[in-house]
Amino acid sequence: MFIGIQIGFNDIMQICILYLVIYSVIRLVKGTRSAQVLVGFFVTVASLLTFTYLFNFEVLARIVYFLLVYLALSMVVVFQQDIRRMLALVGGQRLFSRQYTLNNAPVTEILTKSIINMSRKRIGVLVAIERGIALRGYEESGIAVNADLSHELLVSIFTPPLPLHDGGIVIRDGRISAAHCLFPVSNKSELISSGMRHRAAVGLSEETDAVIFVVSEETGSISIAYNGKLHRYTEKDNVNRVMLRWLRVAMPRQSRVGNVSLFDQISNWVSSQIEAYTETTGKKEQAYADKGN
Repeated sequence: MFIGIQIGFNDIMQICILYLVIYSVIRLVKGTRSAQVLVGFFVTVASLLTFTYLFNFEVLARIVYFLLVYLALSMVVVFQQDIRRMLALVGGQRLFSRQYTLNNAPVTEILTKSIINMSRKRIGVLVAIERGIALRGYEESGIAVNADLSHELLVSIFTPPLPLHDGGIVIRDGRISAAHCLFPVSNKSELISSGMRHRAAVGLSEETDAVIFVVSEETGSISIAYNGKLHRYTEKDNVNRVMLRWLRVAMPRQSRVGNVSLFDQISNWVSSQIEAYTETTGKKEQAYADKGN
């Protein structure tokens, strides 16, 4: 005897929402220390529940269910940084309008040219491009500039021993908002051998959704920090193409100056996620190919 299963529109919507929530959480913590903590939490809970169920330990089962509440609350403390970043991302989004066209072609060209030229001269660079989450709190630690982006200005800022060369700059709406800014330093163990610029770039990307470009003063290599991860590149990776891809993530394409609809902003967000995923996947494939050779 078969029991008919009826799935309505509301059921499909709930499944989709649940899928998006789980997928977003996985994407948020993937490749981070939080992912290991999350896996350990679920393994511990599953082991305790399985153990009490198999041996029919009712008393232990009640204790486990009682402790699950406190374990869930403890996860809020463990994941406070990720939760704070997610809430800041949601609160920082402008849902109905945007007042500036970010993808101004000269801006991307100037930034690409300047960073590549400074990398060849081995000039240390730390550039943060503001996206949804405001970076005004970090600007207060630096010097207000509020100037149009230009190659000459970028070189003059980062060339030592000029007073503004140490620290990072913040770019908002295609303009240099502030320079000589201090960014939070990441404590990831894999960054122990990295310089302070790289650690500061990753630290800022952990707190915000900004895209941060870094040039090493020792090697001249270009790295990009985004979503708590540091992507390193060499001359084999066609740095010019890599820069343009990441600038499309940092500066979503807009149709015109002025108000932009919510649909356009959602489309831009989806496009930026696809660009970031494509860039990461392409780098992994290139690494596998180089290893095979």
